Amino acid sequence: MKITLVNHSDTLGGASVVTFRLMEALRAQGVDARMLVAHKSSDSPYVEQAAGNLRTKLPFLAEHLRIFTHNGFSRRDLFKVSIATDGLPLSRHPLIRRADAVMLNWVNQGMLSLDEICRIAADKTVIWTMHDMWNFTGICHHAGHCDRYMNACGDCPLLNSCAAPHDLSASTFARKKKAYAKAGIIFVGVSSWLTGCARRSNLLGDQRVELIHNALPVEKFMTEPAFSREQLGLPADKKLIMFCAARIDDPIKQHNLAIDALNLLADTHGERAFAVFVGDLRDTECLARLRLPHVHLGPIYSPGKIQSLMAHSSVVLSTSSFETLPTILIEGQAAAAVPVGFVHDGRADIIQDGVTGYAIESSDNPAAAAAAAICKALDKPISPEALRTAASRFSYRSIADKYLSLLK
Repeated sequence: MKITLVNHSDTLGGASVVTFRLMEALRAQGVDARMLVAHKSSDSPYVEQAAGNLRTKLPFLAEHLRIFTHNGFSRRDLFKVSIATDGLPLSRHPLIRRADAVMLNWVNQGMLSLDEICRIAADKTVIWTMHDMWNFTGICHHAGHCDRYMNACGDCPLLNSCAAPHDLSASTFARKKKAYAKAGIIFVGVSSWLTGCARRSNLLGDQRVELIHNALPVEKFMTEPAFSREQLGLPADKKLIMFCAARIDDPIKQHNLAIDALNLLADTHGERAFAVFVGDLRDTECLARLRLPHVHLGPIYSPGKIQSLMAHSSVVLSTSSFETLPTILIEGQAAAAVPVGFVHDGRADIIQDGVTGYAIESSDNPAAAAAAAICKALDKPISPEALRTAASRFSYRSIADKYLSLLK
């Protein structure tokens, strides 16, 4: 079987990483799986860049010019929305033409238009894996507390002063409705929460929507750490609490909530706990008010170092306002670090309170609730066997088999 996975990139961003891992998982099962991307960063011989850099930039610029004009020429929230009006002519690409099935993933930012997706679906079996909410909203990737996608969008809060009942979100919603009606696409949500939202939505309520989690190389995180604490610059006698994000001070990650919780923890566990922050920072002073001993290691791209950090950690903390399916928590489980986070979204598939992690309870004081959950994880650690058993549900073989069964 020949499968082509289409994604904006092969390594840049969470959707890229999990799509690359899915390709590896399928290849491990004997499938001739290859990846077609707009931007290639890896040296994998199984990844092909769809077009040159200039050709790739043109639809990106054209689409964002459309959004810019519909947004009253404001740059605010410009990159929080996509409209799929422009893209590359991938239906004619050799990797698409040779494929028995095409797996679309994150194909926004001018990679594929809705019309081109329909052209691909006219000749091929198409599975579209959803890594955020864009497939069933008008234009946004994360709806937050907005539920307009349950009807037909319009009056979009991301369009600032140009929002109206028949704005760009409503017209894009209508274009999606028309495209989905004729394309015959199988949609896949990577978490129960995302899949449930899709099934309840206006756009995908009458489409086929399945649940298949992301594939992760969990076995690699179950091994002994390749780097010692001393090599990583970490204290030898502290329980480590890990906070990891591509950008730590991204508002979605709610780092201020994490700092408030860790400051409360400093009063009870200050002598034996230590926080480790991994990821980029725009505001280099944002951790200055944290009283718990800590270190910021910056972005880390070495899988061996990430695995070692996980293996040395007692807790992996997620205070994000929402997450689709945070791989960092699953990797932490595999390395026997206890995941702590909210469970009103995709994290519910990872954290079963007191069994496979600790849930931050809904509260008028979320910082205190987060601190309490971290204390439980430090004082009543969950057995490594239970954590690793939970993580094994996301293994390469398990997830690849589910996709192959779906195709059959």
